[in-house]
This record gives sequence, structure tokens and C-alpha cells, in this order.
Amino acid sequence: MKRETEWTQYEPAPGDAHAPSATPLYQTATFRIDDGREYDYTRSGNPTRRVVEDQLARIEGGSSAFAFSSGMAAITAACALVSAGEEILACVDLYGGTYRLLSQVATRQAVRVRYVDTSDPAALAHAFNPAPKLVLVETPSNPFQNVTDLFRLCDLAQAAGSLVAVDNSLMSPYLQRPLSCGADLVIHSATKFLNGHSDVTAGVIVTNDRDVAEHIGFYQNATGTALAPFEAWLLARGMKTLPLRLDKQQTNAGLLARYLRSHPLVERVHYVGLPEHPGREVHERQARGAGAVIAFETGALARSLEIVQSLQLFGITVSFGGVRSTASLPARMSHASIPDEVRTDRHFPDDLVRLSVGIEHVDDLRDDLGRAFDALGDSTRGLTTARAVGSHDVPN
Repeated sequence: MKRETEWTQYEPAPGDAHAPSATPLYQTATFRIDDGREYDYTRSGNPTRRVVEDQLARIEGGSSAFAFSSGMAAITAACALVSAGEEILACVDLYGGTYRLLSQVATRQAVRVRYVDTSDPAALAHAFNPAPKLVLVETPSNPFQNVTDLFRLCDLAQAAGSLVAVDNSLMSPYLQRPLSCGADLVIHSATKFLNGHSDVTAGVIVTNDRDVAEHIGFYQNATGTALAPFEAWLLARGMKTLPLRLDKQQTNAGLLARYLRSHPLVERVHYVGLPEHPGREVHERQARGAGAVIAFETGALARSLEIVQSLQLFGITVSFGGVRSTASLPARMSHASIPDEVRTDRHFPDDLVRLSVGIEHVDDLRDDLGRAFDALGDSTRGLTTARAVGSHDVPN
């Protein structure tokens, strides 16, 4: 079955005597207790959520899936696989919320955390001495789109007895399926491309490992972090159109990335779909598209701020993956929870702009960017705005 087809061809309501063509919303906290009934309490299981989880397992090529109340709840559940005294090895380019979890929560639970540039083959080769319990990577990473060779990483991890968890939010299972590369867990912020309409907060873990599935399922029930029925219903509806949405978004993103690369006010573009991207060859071996997120640098924070605030079609919001195009300044928004000194050490520029490209007509998006570049004023006004934007440590 082709990937475009499998998103809609599934049983929407297993066991429902009325055979609905769409998954019903079982908006109930409890179920009547009778012999043979599968459900008793929605925290432990709900038919609407089960449909979403089963569909996610199918499209990721996994055997078990678990839907959580947010992407961070899913990452927290994955990190709970690691006990006190054990170690998490994380890629150095991580979403700010994940860094906050590792640096301020996991370490307080006596879990060691080590960061490695997993996109560097030499660094990766030495990363398993000592062997961590869990390796957590994003590929392509957010926002710099550094690429980790998943086949190589999983081979090294398997030899060392380490688990590999891949945050696949930037790609979605439509473009990349890390389990097929050897990963043990796949994590999604389903808030993003999986839902695609910016009206759901959700997270997902998919695995093929029975022991991992038992642990995650127990953790989900014990901590009460499962996705609620209404959000699961919205997610199920949004997922059906992901191929249509992402095909359009990805085409738009590729054209805009090339436009930005040629613009005299842009110093550098981060997009794995560009031919000069250093990780493109590796990425193309393990994925089938470059996605719809672009980052670029202008060389000056004030310039980037003015550009972002001049945009009309790109809304200034955190997160990415929705049908509407958005723009953000990661250093002041999604990655603001990473301390300044850490961002400096990792060469994270304040002027970085991240675009999440939507389904609008690409000519309108390109014109919007062109108007923003043309409208650049003096840097004083931009720096005043910087203080306003920078005052929000947005946890997304």
C-alpha cells in the first residue's frame, strides 16, 4: 500500500455495531463494567485514543503506539526508561524544551546527561564509551537541520546495548520512519505536522520493542498523561490529510529556501533540501523529503526582528507544522530556555529566523518575504522590539 493511501485506509471504529465511516468521539471518563468489556476508565484506555494509537503504529511501522497530552509528556515518558545513575546521550542541537527537561528535571533525578554532535561521524564513533542507557536525537534537528546517520547510530547503539529514541516531529512518518533504520522508539510532537491545524496539543511514542512498550504503557497510565478523547478525535481527523498538506508545504518550502539563499540580505539558509547541505546525502538515504521548516540568518538581530515583524502572511508564533505559515526567532522563543552561555558555546545565533511553511500559494509567501526585506528600517527600532520579544520564554 502506498504511503498516501494508508493514512485513510483503516478501521475507524473497531467493534462498533453501527459501523461509522469516521471515528466517533467517546467523550466519557468511565465505562460500564461488564464481563468481556475492554475499557473501564479513560485514563487507562479509550476507544477514540486507541484508534489513533493503532493508526500511528501502522504508519510508523511499529507494533505499539501511545498518545500523550503533549510532545514533552512523550519525551518525559521516554526519558523515564533511564534510572538513577544511568545516562542519556543527547544530540547537541535539541529543541529548547527538551534541553530544559534534561538539564533541570532528569539531572535532579540522578540521571546523567551527555551531549554529542551526532551529525559528526567522528564524534558519533566515540560516543558510546561509556555506553548510555538511552540515545535521544533529532534528525534533521530543530532548528539547524543537522543530520544524524540513523543506520550508523543504531548499529553503534545496538552493539553497546543502548536504546535509540528519535524525535521525528520535523519529518513525520510520511517522510521518515526511524524504526526502519533500527531505532527503538520514535517520538512526535503531534501538535505539529501530524495534526497540522494548530488546534491540538499532543505527543506520541511508537515502538517495536515489547519491553519498551510495557514500560511506556505502564508509565502513561500511572502518571495520567494520556491524550484526552476530544484531542485524540481531532488528531485522528487531522492525520488523514497529512500527505496532502505536507506535499504542498514541502514544495513551497523548497522554492522559498532557494529564494532566501539568493537574497542579498540573507547570510545563510538551513534547509536539508538544498543541494549544498552537508547532510543531504545521508538524509536522502533515510528519508524521502526535506520537510517544510526553514531557518535562515541575516547577520543582525535587529534586521531579523524587523523582517519577522513586517511579515503579514507568516504569523509570529511558536511551534511549526500547521497549514498556516509562521515565523519565529528561536533564540527568543522556542529555544529561550537554553541558557545564553550554552547557546553561545553551541554557536546559536540570535538572528536566526525559523519559518514553518504552510499551504498558501508560494508566490504570495515569496512576495510577503520580499516586502519584509524591502521594509527594513534602522536597527534602533529593531533592538527596541528585541527586548519585547525576548521577554517571553515560550515553552514550545
